[in-house]
Amino acid sequence: MRAGARPGRPDQKRRPSSPAEAPGLAERRAAAKAVAATLAREATLDEALAGHGDQPLVRAIAVTTFRHLGTILDVLAERMERGVPKEPGTVAILATGAAQVLFLDVADHAAVDLSVRLAREDRRTQHLAGMVNAVLRRIAREREEILPPLSATAELPEWLAVRWREAYGQERVAAIAAAHAGGAALDLTAKGDATALAESVGGVLLPTGSVRVLDRRPVSELPGYRDGTFWVQDAAAALPARLLRPQEGERILDLCAAPGGKTAQLAAAGARVTALDRSEARLERLHDNLGRLGLEAEIVCADALAYQEEPFDAVLLDAPCSATGTIRRHPDLPWTKSEADIRTLAAVQVRMLDRAARLVRPGGRLVYCVCSLEPEEGEQQVRAFLARHADFTRIPLAPGEHGIAAELLTGEGDLRTVPDHWPDAPGAPAEGWRPGLDGFYAACLARAGSPVSG
Repeated sequence: MRAGARPGRPDQKRRPSSPAEAPGLAERRAAAKAVAATLAREATLDEALAGHGDQPLVRAIAVTTFRHLGTILDVLAERMERGVPKEPGTVAILATGAAQVLFLDVADHAAVDLSVRLAREDRRTQHLAGMVNAVLRRIAREREEILPPLSATAELPEWLAVRWREAYGQERVAAIAAAHAGGAALDLTAKGDATALAESVGGVLLPTGSVRVLDRRPVSELPGYRDGTFWVQDAAAALPARLLRPQEGERILDLCAAPGGKTAQLAAAGARVTALDRSEARLERLHDNLGRLGLEAEIVCADALAYQEEPFDAVLLDAPCSATGTIRRHPDLPWTKSEADIRTLAAVQVRMLDRAARLVRPGGRLVYCVCSLEPEEGEQQVRAFLARHADFTRIPLAPGEHGIAAELLTGEGDLRTVPDHWPDAPGAPAEGWRPGLDGFYAACLARAGSPVSG
């Protein structure tokens, strides 16, 4: 299974676990089930891992499997005469076993033996236990010749690698893929003084005003968490709300607002914010986040395409998208998306942009953003919007504005961040620093007669 293959549903009929089962088997079982459910597109990896937050080995195996799935599938295919099976449960057992052997500090005998035990538990894979044993033992024997050197681009499905080579060139694609392999940093947005926050958490104040944390302890244990002095938000995700230039007392609509990072930014700036989302569960999380931060917003559960209200001073549309800019955090994404998904989402974005435009008062502002690296969802989307709406014009960003360097801007003055940006930052220490940004696109647009500053 390679390059966007979609396996069927995983088998859910497993034998009850024995109270005396082998140490570590339960964790491997949970990781394999999460990988299988994700491959079957029954859930995202985060959803499939819900409930295992206190089991770091489960998450480590599952996340590592997807972060290196391209290499793992190639390695398996080269050692299996009939190719890699398409059934998700089988793929998950093989892939999680290979991930442990190749990329995790796990004893080979434990990785192989427990994978074989998982195969024997399932009626559909019992007959494959011998094959699982043979393939994983061979990978363990040949590990030294498999691993060096590895191409970071091998971790991408071919359909996505081809798209990115066309959009960004081979050199940049290799850099993006390498950034994915390194994982994501932990960034915070301060409710008040960002310099003071950086000092209190022992982090680095980034040029754009976010704070990058060097200490990898749980967020809830960082100084100021319970007092509501900050919230978690990638440095790139924090930029669109700043591009909107929120003013004290302005009526601002945050469309697709949950989980609420941008809503919090707008409210902290003194705006009167309406936070809209169609998901009640996600809005509950937004409500809880605002409560911890001591911030207020009107919360509305509604479909953005059907929402009607008096036009706002400004609208922020963080549109549903392929999220390919967040693969550092969600390595399962390239294996659960397809080009057809991108086309479908781009069509939705057209409708949402047109709807958002009607919710902006004359003289008001609209910021459109997506956490996607796909031009169809970003640059091309805004060009087409401006062609449809003669009453809107672009407000280009100037290099240095909001601390945004020229390398983060398109030729038209829009924001375009890429995961390999920011390999370092002023004052970044040699130890503990994690580079990179989520991939984001954002454009600030003004309706006829609006001021372009202030």
